[in-house]
Amino acid sequence: MKNVVITGADRNIGLELVRQFLQRGWKVFAGRYLMDLPLLEELQREYPDTLTLVPLDVSKDEAVRAAAEAVGKEADHVDMLIHNAAGFGGQSGDGEIDFTTFAAPYNINALGAMRMVHYFLPLMQTGMKRLCFVSSEAGVVSVAHRTEISSYCMSKTALNMALRLMFNQLQPLGYTFRLYHPGWVRSAKIEHSTDAVPTFKDADGNLIGKFWPWETAAAAVPQFIEDREWEDRLVLIDNEGAAWPF
Repeated sequence: MKNVVITGADRNIGLELVRQFLQRGWKVFAGRYLMDLPLLEELQREYPDTLTLVPLDVSKDEAVRAAAEAVGKEADHVDMLIHNAAGFGGQSGDGEIDFTTFAAPYNINALGAMRMVHYFLPLMQTGMKRLCFVSSEAGVVSVAHRTEISSYCMSKTALNMALRLMFNQLQPLGYTFRLYHPGWVRSAKIEHSTDAVPTFKDADGNLIGKFWPWETAAAAVPQFIEDREWEDRLVLIDNEGAAWPF
């Protein structure tokens, strides 16, 4: 049985990645940040032997170190690491920028990925040695079309550079990488167990996004699992199989 660690597993893409890896017979360690949200617990009741919930805040060194230690007590190795956790933070609006909100996305999206690799790499010396990261076209400088100053976009650019540097270092050691653009996903607005039925709509009742979380997760899993003939290249691939500059 192969082992996978997934960050940001409480809802949306992360939750669907957990579900689909479980359906494929993997042992899943799901990073749990929203402790009041019961969706992972419900899934664990369905897969009690192959789903382990791990408290995980990727923005904090101690939390990631503790998560790696917890996983190491249950598994002698990790085949695949998927960094899906993401934060959005601030952006400009009406000419005003609240700079105090800009640091959080960097800490989660870019530094969080680096923390995960740093602390989990000792568990990945054997097995698949596969490192997977959910990025976005929002971080691609050459195709940037937005006009607002967005800390999310800037943090995804930082993530892409971090992965390029990690790739240069680790690919010669046998590690393989996946850089994934999930598309414009309909993300449910749910954070607590007291929330009503998850909503994927805006204030006017219109659906937000183009793809359902399970659709983009279904596209991601084969990309993450299957080997490539060109493992010596780092390429941003979207949920429809198209390559993007990054």
